[in-house]
Amino acid sequence: MAENSQLRAIWKQISERAQSLIRPISFDHFIKPLEPIDLSGRKIVLKCSSELNANSILNQYGETLREAILKSDCGLNDFRLVVDGSDTFPLETFDEEFEELPPTPINKSFTFDSFVVGSNTKLVYAAAKSVAEAPGESFNPLFIYGESGLGKTHLMHAIANDLALRAPETKVLYTTCENFLNDFIDSIAQKGGGARFRNRYRSVDVLMIDDVQFLKNKTQVQEEFFHTFNELSSQNKQIVLTSDRPPKEIATLEDRLRTRFEGGMIVDIQPPTTETKIAILKRKALDRKCSLPDDVLEFLARDSGHDVRTLEGRLTKVIFAAKLHEEPISLALAKLALSESVAETEEQEDVTPEKIIAAVCGYFKQKREDLLGKGKKADLVKARQICAYLMCEMLTLPLASVGNILGGRDHTTIMYARDKMEKLAKLNDHVAKEIDDIKNIVLKK
Repeated sequence: MAENSQLRAIWKQISERAQSLIRPISFDHFIKPLEPIDLSGRKIVLKCSSELNANSILNQYGETLREAILKSDCGLNDFRLVVDGSDTFPLETFDEEFEELPPTPINKSFTFDSFVVGSNTKLVYAAAKSVAEAPGESFNPLFIYGESGLGKTHLMHAIANDLALRAPETKVLYTTCENFLNDFIDSIAQKGGGARFRNRYRSVDVLMIDDVQFLKNKTQVQEEFFHTFNELSSQNKQIVLTSDRPPKEIATLEDRLRTRFEGGMIVDIQPPTTETKIAILKRKALDRKCSLPDDVLEFLARDSGHDVRTLEGRLTKVIFAAKLHEEPISLALAKLALSESVAETEEQEDVTPEKIIAAVCGYFKQKREDLLGKGKKADLVKARQICAYLMCEMLTLPLASVGNILGGRDHTTIMYARDKMEKLAKLNDHVAKEIDDIKNIVLKK
């Protein structure tokens, strides 16, 4: 049974969102009287006064209430209604068995050796190396900030990989702020979950949390994080944090957390220079066992934005075009590949998540509810991962948003699916054809 004060705080966030989405008279009649009584996995359990009202809420406001839950950013994605004495909406015990969450996977290819150091990353690279060599001694916490796609996560994984080789006895936990939030929500819902949560996060030698800017507006989670931070810091355990902005610019971050973040080493990653972009392209091309002429490298680096992932995407399109047309990589081929990409992007203006979900379900003959559910059959998992990959490629949505659309999955699950399918498409012609077929269905070519 969830603690009442925490449960009420979560429901307050959700109902405030719902109030902005539902007409006042309807909100006052249907939503305001609901009483939060428990959490069940990622669902909030709400007590309703009658079956009539419960049916009205499900039929008329169900989707809007789910939208409010997602927009409240409280780690939940659905609700369940109960009514006293009802067989349709039975009041029952909601204690669920929760599997111990596996650690967030570390990408073995993200090492210090594979990180291309440029003038924009010399300082942050040196700081990360120093932390890996002497955790808890050099910079604690190490706070890395910068735009998405510049290498923050790469450096965190590099620290973990380096420690695994040099000091395998070191207990390292890498996770995302979203996972920390979800674990905290689960700990409220589970009997004895609080102790398990504290043991998971406070018994490590190195704690690394990605995207801590998502702590904003989450008072309870900040409270828990504050105590976790203090416990580790008092034992000289290493803490590494990343964000898309410095601590002073994270809105609604409590001052006591802000001062602790600022008490260590704060370092930013600047966008790469053209020279660094070319060096990155050379390294990525080498990893794929190919080389590019200098004029192609300069062309790909030019006007590619700041995101290294975008840079790699341009490279991927050119390599794919060379294989498709069976000709060597040249400036003309590179221009053709990217011009086709631009044309394709223009056609994608009407692409929506629902169109992608429908296309994937139709192609693999899967039901929508199964695709968004928890089923783990191989064919279903593959369809779900292709769906995640296509949403990342065809839509400009954050990973967290894609995860919410696909049944409330977390940021790292979507990142894993995206990277896995991207890799498979390069190695397996059958998978590449499936992805291309579905893309054509979405675009109605």
